[in-house]
Amino acid sequence: MRVAVVGLGTMGGAMARHVIGRGHQVTVHNRTREREEPLAALGATRAASPGEATIGADVVLTCVSDGPDLESVVLGDGGIAETVQHGAVVVDCSTVSPTVERTLAAALAAHGALLVDAPVSGGSEGAQRGTLTVFCGGSVEAVARVTPVLECFSQSITRMGDVGSGQAAKAVNQIFLAGAYAGLAEALVYGQEAGLPMDDLVLALQGGAADSWVIRNRSANVINDTYPLGFRLWMHLKDIRIALAEADGLGLDLPATRLVAELEERLVAAGYGNEDVSALARAIRR
Repeated sequence: MRVAVVGLGTMGGAMARHVIGRGHQVTVHNRTREREEPLAALGATRAASPGEATIGADVVLTCVSDGPDLESVVLGDGGIAETVQHGAVVVDCSTVSPTVERTLAAALAAHGALLVDAPVSGGSEGAQRGTLTVFCGGSVEAVARVTPVLECFSQSITRMGDVGSGQAAKAVNQIFLAGAYAGLAEALVYGQEAGLPMDDLVLALQGGAADSWVIRNRSANVINDTYPLGFRLWMHLKDIRIALAEADGLGLDLPATRLVAELEERLVAAGYGNEDVSALARAIRR
């Protein structure tokens, strides 16, 4: 299959590597062009713009930071919409609002192309290992057509409904993680202050009801008070702002998520935005 990958950051670059590894014909583009080089060494073709990457592609995979970047990549000068072929499917693995996805789907439909919103969960580790979870929004036909590409870097692919529903499901994921990271931070900081043997404590927690991916993969960050990159704090804040805006539209108040957003805003303002989201523990230590 001919696949274009636009956006080669921590997640997109790893996704592209897995797609190349499965034998697909891949063309890549990134705003910072140097990020294309390792993938070209693996056999990918480099393109000077998103539109150039899209020429002749059956599937166009996008993974960028936010809604404005995505709209620029798809609808801007030299964008995907200028060259996308009739019948192609654009698969967006970014995390943006459902409204943005529906707007782009309508614009692409005018060119005879389909869109699947396919945000992912699993962090940088999942991207590197090819074990991401994918939440899909789009027609049954469109999701079926892109599944062979998504399978290159995921262990779970679930269609949630029409376009936009994948992003709504990702909002659920990020709301849940807001509480999980806050709970991790408060629990382990308390444990340290209480003088407990932390390694033994974490092992004990893994054997009980508190066990989770967050406990297993981010406890060491909190215990050591170091937060190497897994998923950037500022990006989680961006995601839960989207979730809160969607909740407002549904007439819902999410007080726990709103509190986490406030804590994360303070940390980003203090210069910690590029640390892993487990850096939320910094706010508790203070």
